[in-house]
Amino acid sequence: MTPTPFEALPLAAPLHRVLRELNYTVPTPIQAQAIPLLLQGRDLLGCAQTGTGKTAGFALPILQALHLHPRQVRPRSCRTLVLAPTRELAGQVGKSFATYGKHVNFRHTLVYGGVGQVPQVNAMRGGVEVLVATPGRLLDLIDQRHIDLSQVEFFVLDEVDRMLDMGFLRDVKRIVAMLPAKRQSLFFSATLAPNIVELARTILRDPAHINIMPETTTAENIDQQVCFLAREDKRPLLDQLLRGQAAAVGQKLTIVFSRTKHGANKLAKSLCAAGFAADAIHGNKSQAAREKALDRFKRGLTPVLVATDVAARGVDVKDVGLVVNFDLPNEPEAYVHRIGRTARAGADGRAVSFCSEDELEFLREIEKIIRMPIPRWDAHAWHIEALAERHRRGKSVGGEPPKPAPGAQRGGQHHHFGRNRRRSGVGR
Repeated sequence: MTPTPFEALPLAAPLHRVLRELNYTVPTPIQAQAIPLLLQGRDLLGCAQTGTGKTAGFALPILQALHLHPRQVRPRSCRTLVLAPTRELAGQVGKSFATYGKHVNFRHTLVYGGVGQVPQVNAMRGGVEVLVATPGRLLDLIDQRHIDLSQVEFFVLDEVDRMLDMGFLRDVKRIVAMLPAKRQSLFFSATLAPNIVELARTILRDPAHINIMPETTTAENIDQQVCFLAREDKRPLLDQLLRGQAAAVGQKLTIVFSRTKHGANKLAKSLCAAGFAADAIHGNKSQAAREKALDRFKRGLTPVLVATDVAARGVDVKDVGLVVNFDLPNEPEAYVHRIGRTARAGADGRAVSFCSEDELEFLREIEKIIRMPIPRWDAHAWHIEALAERHRRGKSVGGEPPKPAPGAQRGGQHHHFGRNRRRSGVGR
């Protein structure tokens, strides 16, 4: 079936104009399904990952409503509230509204922590049409009577699964309780676990359901591989990968994922000492420091970014050719979002995961959720065959560490990455 082009959707002239300027011709699947439903005023429960184009899917209908039905906004109020789990995602959503609403007369602002609140308070003083916020700072300003949610007409809860992972459930419920009963509500999550479905029931009224991408799908055009090695051998293998990436043609940026903030800082410093231009990004860094690190990374000034899972969603950086899971995530869903930082918008990418003795169970859970074994890469000097065999047999973690067979512990030199393609949507 031929996809419906954007020009066939019943959007207002200013929105069609900006879509032509952006060379957007055919909607992504979630855009094609969501936009008509939202223009009808339906509530929506959407299951879709970052990179599927969902921001345009909800921003365009909201901007249409603001354009066709302008009204005076009360001081400290907003007509639209978009709740996002991280500052980075909030910034991206705000940027998208500014881009798509280029020819629409509306005001928008961002509210998030890590920066001074005075500019945010000043921006809200006269009211705005669109407020994009993270839960903590939003509640702070509400408690200080700088923001009033009683006039919200459109409510978007974005990346709900990540919101709950970060412990924001109580904050979300407090915020929802302050919203007017008469509103249009949109609920987006990459997974639909029972607790997420239950939360959706308390927020949405007779919602339309869209499921664009199952939680098990990994991104297209990503070479996924896993390396079985000792924890102390992770650093030399990472150095080898980074040297190869520095010599590569094209996408030279690399994101290395660490499980902890301390580990990210330590690894970034160690890489710098070894001659690699690297920086770390995690939740303990100020917003200014995070933005500076991201900007330098995007510009290629520090081509290696060491991150915790705070960077796994909502950070859309082009030209990331390699993702390294230095530590496997203890939440298997995070694996999909981590490796999705490469192969953006149809490009190819590589994702290499390091698995040591204490991470075998994490790897098993990841392979369960993506419903496929990750191809192993043993063409490097630190491969432990006995560990790979133990994983293949599915033995539980515990007991004595495996003793590699003579001659099997150390593999050959680095050769190449095999192909492992999985289908997914390509985001805007």
